[in-house]
Amino acid sequence: MKKFLQNKKLLSTFIVIIVIFTVLGGSVSLRNKRNAPLLVQSLGNDIVALGTRIVDVPVGLISGGLNSAHEILNAQDENNHLKRQITNLGQTKVRNASLEKENRQLKAALNLKDTLSGYTLINASVISRAPDTWSDLLTINKGSSSGIKKNMAVMCGGGVIGRIVEADAASSKVELITTTDESANRFSVQADVAIAHGKTVHGIITVTANNQLAFTQVVDGRKLKAGTKVYTSGMGGNSPKGLLIGTVTQTTRDSVGLSDQIRIKPAGDISDPSVVTVIERQVAN
Repeated sequence: MKKFLQNKKLLSTFIVIIVIFTVLGGSVSLRNKRNAPLLVQSLGNDIVALGTRIVDVPVGLISGGLNSAHEILNAQDENNHLKRQITNLGQTKVRNASLEKENRQLKAALNLKDTLSGYTLINASVISRAPDTWSDLLTINKGSSSGIKKNMAVMCGGGVIGRIVEADAASSKVELITTTDESANRFSVQADVAIAHGKTVHGIITVTANNQLAFTQVVDGRKLKAGTKVYTSGMGGNSPKGLLIGTVTQTTRDSVGLSDQIRIKPAGDISDPSVVTVIERQVAN
């Protein structure tokens, strides 16, 4: 015991342990007996709680703002994605419609081979059509190297749409029957008058003031009923005979009142041709 008391370090440690246990025991006993925490403890708790609230408010605002910004960016990305899908869908529909129309024109070109067995047919694609000459000219991707010559008739969709006016080596220009050029070489046409015992009337195709096709220079054309088919007559010497131009829709007198003006609905696809057939008349041996 004397040695233990003489060891100051061991004695100090023992005393500190006793004090700590005494304080802890007193604190626990005091806490159990008190209904409210000590003032210092309560003040410390309030300070900590207040500090936590002060920190939580801006942190919450920043976090909420970041979440909102993230949601806005996600919504914008999704909106852009949907817009691209709508645009792609629209482009697909337009492309499909164009392909369907081209397919119909190709089928019509194949049908011509069966119906026009006495002619040489050259199929070609339209490569350009200027807006300022939309109703006058278009360019195709076949020329003299493919056998195309000036004044050959051009058909699309089962009807004549024009004739070759210029044939280069690899391309040709087509003058449409809807051209308003007064110097254009017009098609000579004919139609059968059923009520006149098979009588055939002749005339030429022209364009009216409102850009409609007309069968003019016809005597007593009022006998032509609506639906009568009009064909090339071959009398001009440039185009084969018997190519369909269109059908009669209405018969009126011209502005002078000297002859009948017969309006024609074109049989060919003039508005938007993509595949055309150039017709060459075969020379009899």
